[in-house]
Amino acid sequence: MKLTWLGHSAFRLETGSSVVLIDPFLTGNPTFEGAGLNLDETCAGATHVVLSHGHDDHVGDAIKICQSTGATLVAVFELALYLNAQGVESGELANPGGTIDLGDFDVSFVQANHSSSTIIDGKPVYLGAACGLIFRMGDGETLFHMGDTDIFVDMGLINEVFEPDVGLVPIGDRFTMGARTAAMACQKFFNLSTVIPMHYGTFPIIDATPDKFIELAAGQNVVVPTVGKPLEL
Repeated sequence: MKLTWLGHSAFRLETGSSVVLIDPFLTGNPTFEGAGLNLDETCAGATHVVLSHGHDDHVGDAIKICQSTGATLVAVFELALYLNAQGVESGELANPGGTIDLGDFDVSFVQANHSSSTIIDGKPVYLGAACGLIFRMGDGETLFHMGDTDIFVDMGLINEVFEPDVGLVPIGDRFTMGARTAAMACQKFFNLSTVIPMHYGTFPIIDATPDKFIELAAGQNVVVPTVGKPLEL
């Protein structure tokens, strides 16, 4: 599989003939825009948009991408229905515990310790459970996008059930795990061949760099990707 970090928690995943955009917060994402990346080129050929939860910095450009490319939206029930009402025509609805077969890969929704909502007229609107996302490729390789989450004991059960190879791990603190708890989660609950930090450096309120995480995640194969540059995994 080919994986490209787009800043924050956004990734482009290519496997087989599928192009998956995960949490595509691109417009207004200073990491993405600062790298001089082009939205249309980045989203070209998208077949699926998969969302971990409903916060604006994860839903991002999902509506525009689905409308312009015909990509299938994959999201938790309430979030998918909300985006359907905003003009997304095709969608796969899910909830924690469920797995969807999408041809070149399947995706399972698992627990995350976080919230999920949007703001309408100054008030929060609930958009279903916040989730982590398990992608299993046709060759059996498994990627775990943890979404936004704190550390929790049942991460060990997620590892036992899915045995992920690659982990995309939020490290920025304030709204997710910080460096210490993210490193602890990787060391205590998982046996990941590759650990990729995310959800940092986007806004001043969260950690600016992965340096603390790299220091604390001793023994882990931490790979810090360059924004916009594909990794072959």
